[in-house]
Amino acid sequence: MTKIISYLMAGIFLLSISTFAENKYVGAKMCSMCHKGEKKGSQYEIWQKSKHAEAYKTLTGAKAAEIAKAKGLKKAANESPECLDCHVVKADAKIAADGVQCETCHGAGSAYKTMAIMKDKAKAVAAGLTEYKNDAAIEKECKSCHNEKSPTHKAFKFEEMWAKIKHSIPKG
Repeated sequence: MTKIISYLMAGIFLLSISTFAENKYVGAKMCSMCHKGEKKGSQYEIWQKSKHAEAYKTLTGAKAAEIAKAKGLKKAANESPECLDCHVVKADAKIAADGVQCETCHGAGSAYKTMAIMKDKAKAVAAGLTEYKNDAAIEKECKSCHNEKSPTHKAFKFEEMWAKIKHSIPKG
């Protein structure tokens, strides 16, 4: 009986891992359905007005072409993995035009996008929503792109930059 329970538990664990691993990106428009307007802290609108929303577009300009050439990249900036890594949702060309959008930081949303799951934070996290425990964790995520590897890097002032894109849901 103990073996059966162990096998069942292992199966459930593996199933949950495979579900998490198969999450697909759904795009910022899908997130916007529930994350816009004052009641939701204007989260979508804050993103839309941010430089993150334009991150991919910057790779299509003359300055990006100049940087790509100077770096000796074999492809145009908007096709080079070295650039795309920080300018779009990783590994999903279908929504590249969204730039650095919700799922870049919060994880692919297919498994946690429904209202039933999102209403329960623990369920959403279990389904793949990336949760940040504090500002230090957020800063670490930001610095995965905002660092010296970027050819246009300037000193990254987390508090100042976070104030521009912070998007909390109001309490109450």
